[in-house]
Amino acid sequence: MLPARVDRTVLMSALRARRLDRTLTSALPGIDPHDEQAVGPIGLPALDARLGGGLPRGQLSEVVGPRSSGRTSLLLQIVATATTRGELVAVVDALDMLDVASAAAAGVDLAKLLWIRGHVVTSPGLCRDLNQRAMEQAVKALGLVLQAGNFGLVVLDTGEAPAHVMKRLPFTTWFRLQRMVEGSQTASVLVGSEPMARSSAGLTIQLGRKNSVLGMRFHGRLFDGLDVEARIVRARAISLDPGSAPRAVENVRVPLSTSCA
Repeated sequence: MLPARVDRTVLMSALRARRLDRTLTSALPGIDPHDEQAVGPIGLPALDARLGGGLPRGQLSEVVGPRSSGRTSLLLQIVATATTRGELVAVVDALDMLDVASAAAAGVDLAKLLWIRGHVVTSPGLCRDLNQRAMEQAVKALGLVLQAGNFGLVVLDTGEAPAHVMKRLPFTTWFRLQRMVEGSQTASVLVGSEPMARSSAGLTIQLGRKNSVLGMRFHGRLFDGLDVEARIVRARAISLDPGSAPRAVENVRVPLSTSCA
């Protein structure tokens, strides 16, 4: 039988030895925002500053938002910045919605991009199992890419995937993916309309228009772009030091703009 009080140092050493320390809601060590081995900058100074330098490597993060929230524009910005750094990038495009011309116009180096194309039917009628199998195949492809390594950025873009398809995925799916990316130099990002999962040190960037009407920008009769607001959510971090106060969820808003190419 275990003693009533377990030595904290022994417990934390055992957890770190098994790479389980980041599954706790404990205070994590600070990350140097200038260390590109720890974070992958997005390339938007205002957002990178709020993120602490960029997307954390070795973690599962999210970019979520409804249609026309700037979600795709931010994704292309993230991919373009990573390929500009010379990193290999893999995008698992579950719905086969990536527009190559738009990606090239956004600055993505296509020679450094692995594009894995899927297919999900938005209105399958009674054949919902087809979509379920397609999404499961996309997740399996993501796992294979993470296991292969050598990628600086790996993305699973579920875009407008039907909500019931995402909800039917086993929750253990996300734990398995977190374990695959943990400790690596890969920044992994899930992109979708709603939050799916992230690791304890990962981030959720939640996008939305500032105002459904006033957020739209026009030059004369031509649509120019959107004024987008990014809400950054971090996991709750509670220190194991009894003398310190718990730190609540970080929730900050960053104004962004996305223009029509």
